[in-house]
Amino acid sequence: MSSSWTLETEAPLGRGLQVRRWRAPSGLALLCAVDRAAPVVSFQTWFRVGSRHEQPGRTGMAHLFEHLMFNQTETLPPGEIDRVIERTGGESNAATWVDWTYYRLSLPARDLELAVRLEAERMTRLVLDEGPVEAERDVVTNERRERVEDDVDGWLDEQLMATAFTVHPYRWPTIGWMEDIRALPLPDIHAFYRTWYAPNNATLVVVGDVDEPRLLELVEAAYGAIPAATLPDATPPIEPPQTEERLLRAGKPIASDRLLCGWKAPGQGHPDWAVLDLLATILAGSPSTRLYRRLVVEREIASTVDTQLTPFRDPSLIRVAATLARGHRAEAALAEIDDVIAGLVEHPVPEAELAKAKNLVETDFWAGLTDADGKAEALGHHETALGDFRSLTTLAERLAAVTAADVQRVARDYLRRDRRTVVIAEPDGDAPDDGDDGGDGDDAAGAGA
Repeated sequence: MSSSWTLETEAPLGRGLQVRRWRAPSGLALLCAVDRAAPVVSFQTWFRVGSRHEQPGRTGMAHLFEHLMFNQTETLPPGEIDRVIERTGGESNAATWVDWTYYRLSLPARDLELAVRLEAERMTRLVLDEGPVEAERDVVTNERRERVEDDVDGWLDEQLMATAFTVHPYRWPTIGWMEDIRALPLPDIHAFYRTWYAPNNATLVVVGDVDEPRLLELVEAAYGAIPAATLPDATPPIEPPQTEERLLRAGKPIASDRLLCGWKAPGQGHPDWAVLDLLATILAGSPSTRLYRRLVVEREIASTVDTQLTPFRDPSLIRVAATLARGHRAEAALAEIDDVIAGLVEHPVPEAELAKAKNLVETDFWAGLTDADGKAEALGHHETALGDFRSLTTLAERLAAVTAADVQRVARDYLRRDRRTVVIAEPDGDAPDDGDDGGDGDDAAGAGA
């Protein structure tokens, strides 16, 4: 084993899986989890750069790179990375969100050396000429048009963040504002690549049927000569406390009201985050939960209702979304939501209800770790967004330790009306006959190739 690597820490993940974090002299981090369940490997590269690292007027840069990184390098023609991976029987993908960008290669374990070579190549030798940049810029503007401007759910998500946040960069969308995407200058694109796509801003996450000493040798050979970069201060401005409810409404070509509201919530590393995660499940984590029963089953004023707690590094939102039944208004749903929240504040959640919520969350947690890709993605997120993959290894224990008193406390402290932002889309008279606005909706990331 090469002596240039430093073993920083290790921790178990689930049954029989040990995760080790290695560090190279350049600052490159490597998380390795040997998993011999199948002869496959997930090789992921996580960069600590997302939309919150951008500047006003330059939004959408991180997401644009998600597309550019599949293009031409100094030794590979456009599209060759995908073609090479597909020939192995594997697949490649990527995603961008507020706190990170990552690239995933899933392939047979015998092709580990290929994965290392390809990722090292595009970390430092990407071709950023005007032709490929403009081609991908067109792809992204079309993506934004489809996911946001022609999709009511995408518009709701974007406006919620833009209204809830006044100074923190979470206020702009990961995909970027259209005028910014169109105007991103080529010199700024080059500078972004030189700044953020560097070994000291990256973590390689490798999970699968690998020989760890051989992996360290391969990575050292491929990445050892790549120099570290000077990273700028990535500390965002602190969002001022919200002191009153914020409301935005607009007419859209839909058949019934749609509602999206969010309450200020702590970042994922905060002790209350696990409690809020359970609270979100108690509210609308299944058809038998409180908001679903009240809005859809009992009152019949909504056709769908769901909740989400955004897993961001910095404080963000716990959300409730609802699609109203025809003839019912968003204000009626808000009144019912307030009443359900008041019940959670006034009375502790029964132990049986809390236990069911824990079972739902725990099942979802472990289901996400069933294969190499899921394990690598979870490890990469916690290491990159929260600074230490070990926060993942203790999450199940933290969820299990939540009490009814904890749930009651966070409902009282966080689900306050003066901390809430509400966005309503209402019919403007131009709805299609079937009530479909033509969009598929989008997840919170608002991005991803």
